[in-house]
Amino acid sequence: MIGIGKRALMGLAAAAMLSAPALAQAPYPTRPITMIIPFAAGGPTDTVGRLIAQTMGNELGQPVVVENVGGAGGTIGAQRVAQARPDGYTILLHHIGMATIPTLYRRVAYDPINGFETIGLVTDVPMTLVARRNFPANNLQELVQVVQRDREKLNYANAGIGAASHLCGLLFMHAINAPMTTVPYRGTGPAMNDLVAGTVDLMCDQTTSTTEQIRGNTIRAFAVTTPNRVAALPDLPTAAEAGLPGFDVSVWHGLYAPRATPRPIVDRLNRSLVAALRDETIARRFNDLGTAPVAIERATPEAHRAFWQADIAKWRPLIQAAGQFAD
Repeated sequence: MIGIGKRALMGLAAAAMLSAPALAQAPYPTRPITMIIPFAAGGPTDTVGRLIAQTMGNELGQPVVVENVGGAGGTIGAQRVAQARPDGYTILLHHIGMATIPTLYRRVAYDPINGFETIGLVTDVPMTLVARRNFPANNLQELVQVVQRDREKLNYANAGIGAASHLCGLLFMHAINAPMTTVPYRGTGPAMNDLVAGTVDLMCDQTTSTTEQIRGNTIRAFAVTTPNRVAALPDLPTAAEAGLPGFDVSVWHGLYAPRATPRPIVDRLNRSLVAALRDETIARRFNDLGTAPVAIERATPEAHRAFWQADIAKWRPLIQAAGQFAD
């Protein structure tokens, strides 16, 4: 039997000590990352996610693969991420619903506030009030008159309780004091298909979903729901200009990782997000869809969390006053 000298043993021990940190600090990422989008493919949030996923993947050196996990107002996909391993390989792209879920859903199987690490805000998307192409109104004032007259005879499409289209419709019906019959879908894409087909009457949705349809004259648009007009739709008046002041809502999107994801991984994901937001191609594509990347100072994890918490506080009393809950 060949013995091992003391000096050799010391050398092996030293080599092991040097290799341990190297193994512990293996570069991230080493395999593809899954971006969960909690809504159907083809909808506005899906459009935003797919636009940034490819550029983020290029910067990270690994693909960012989009997976649509729709249903229950975005809570099913959010739950998937909240309960995933906090290793940076499962992330969430969600919209304003992250601020309304804590009030709309009184019982969910995850912590909707403390179950995530914020990565950064992505974009603020204006919304548009639209109808089937042959709807009997030529402007917003005429639309309001028709809705106040026909009320529940009209069908209002949305992507499910808690979706941006649901929230916008809720605010619109509250603003004009005229409830309509709501028709929930499993995503904005299917709802838009039925609006184009004339199966439903009205919808309020993000410019990322409606701009191309409005330009193509397959639906009728009445107003944009922000204080300023949208560059991609310069002829579309704001709700205030069209006679409905105070009807102001936009949809922000942000990226999240599971709670306890190590900060170095969060920071790495944030750097890839910032690279995507600075990409000229993405900026042009966002502009075509009626939106723009957020300012870089709003894309930090800290700015994202502060904005998110403030929006939770903003929506809570409105949802409670409406008395509409998802469970």
